[in-house]
Amino acid sequence: MTLDLFPHEPASRPAKKAAPLADRMRPRSLEEFVGQSHLLGEGKILRVVLAQGEIPSLIFWGPPGTGKTSLAMLVASRVQAAFVPFSAVTAGIKEIKEVIAEADRRLRGGGQRTVLFVDEIHRFNKAQQDAFLPHVERGTVTLIGATTENPSFEVIAPLLSRAKVLVLQPLTEPEVGQILSRALADAERGLGRTGVRAAPEILEAIARWANGDARAALNLLELSGRLSAAGPEPGVISLAIVQEAAQHKSLLYDKAGEEHYNLISALHKSLRGSDPDAALYWLARMLASGEDPLYIARRLVRFASEDIGNADPRALTLAVAARDAYHFLGSPEGELALAQCATYLATAPKSNAIYVAFGAAQSDVASAPAEPVPLHIRNAPTSLMKELGYAEGYKYAHDYEGAHAEQEYLPERLRGHVYYRPTDRGLEAEIKKRLAAWRKKG
Repeated sequence: MTLDLFPHEPASRPAKKAAPLADRMRPRSLEEFVGQSHLLGEGKILRVVLAQGEIPSLIFWGPPGTGKTSLAMLVASRVQAAFVPFSAVTAGIKEIKEVIAEADRRLRGGGQRTVLFVDEIHRFNKAQQDAFLPHVERGTVTLIGATTENPSFEVIAPLLSRAKVLVLQPLTEPEVGQILSRALADAERGLGRTGVRAAPEILEAIARWANGDARAALNLLELSGRLSAAGPEPGVISLAIVQEAAQHKSLLYDKAGEEHYNLISALHKSLRGSDPDAALYWLARMLASGEDPLYIARRLVRFASEDIGNADPRALTLAVAARDAYHFLGSPEGELALAQCATYLATAPKSNAIYVAFGAAQSDVASAPAEPVPLHIRNAPTSLMKELGYAEGYKYAHDYEGAHAEQEYLPERLRGHVYYRPTDRGLEAEIKKRLAAWRKKG
């Protein structure tokens, strides 16, 4: 049995026939739109402004596949505005001027407003973003930008001040499942006339794999449908077929963007909070998402000094060893060394005393004059230097009980200044006692 996933459609719709399932299944009305109830629910901001018929310039910020483009199209339709898509990837200042000129003619000629939809607005440089400002301010166009990146960092402040940022959330698994069920049953735009079938648990598996991304889910459903034509039960999508089509799970990650910093922050804070289970999860997430394992190793080495320090000096040794082990073994074998290190760091006694002490010393170095080294601790390799008093009065520590000599090592202005204050945790508890005894003698 041969399945035709895309049966013949009228000649007037060739582009629609060739379009991917995710594009064909775009919602045609706000009633069809799934998700983002915090924006579209009763009394919520987008529903209210649409009911009033006036929309401000907007920036939709959210992960891929959450409906940014579809929502922009529906907003323009609801207020009867011309919808002009504009790609930050392919367009420049020249194209911006042409679009603005057309919008101005449209407004002057028939009074129709223009919604200028800028996909991936974060890819525009400052000059390109500046080009929108006067036209947004005059109302020539209503700007709707879409971005997966934090607009605080990627969109210029003047443009941000003229637009309302709306955050779109990843879709829930039931919401993605609803979209998949609709696509499977829809005979006009979806797979309804192809004979493809999928049990509810299969759609749940696809929704789970998609990780809140409706586009990824629909793409996987479409490819799974194609593969099912050659399966043991032609037209039936099985879990094995979904796994073959998926190859690997889709994880939102941008090694240069916000999610990179979100995940490394989650790993660092889980380690600091002494939660080895959370640390392992975030480590696995970063590795599965394609993060450079040696970047993670560097962060573990940093953590060993910053958050453990002398409470357990072995932590730094293990972190460096884990880095070397990964460098020697590579993936996947070397990843186990990173996991071992993460669990050790999470369960080790914690101290940021070194971090605080060094920061205080750096602050003094930066803010105070460079103090001369006290004469008695200077080196005196020449007779002239000895005559000038270099090393005079220096006490050689090993000549004293406990190899500790009572003398001042800091410059005159900083005498008695204490930077390092060990904690009562781990080995630092012993260090604290030792220092207290020495300082008492002094």
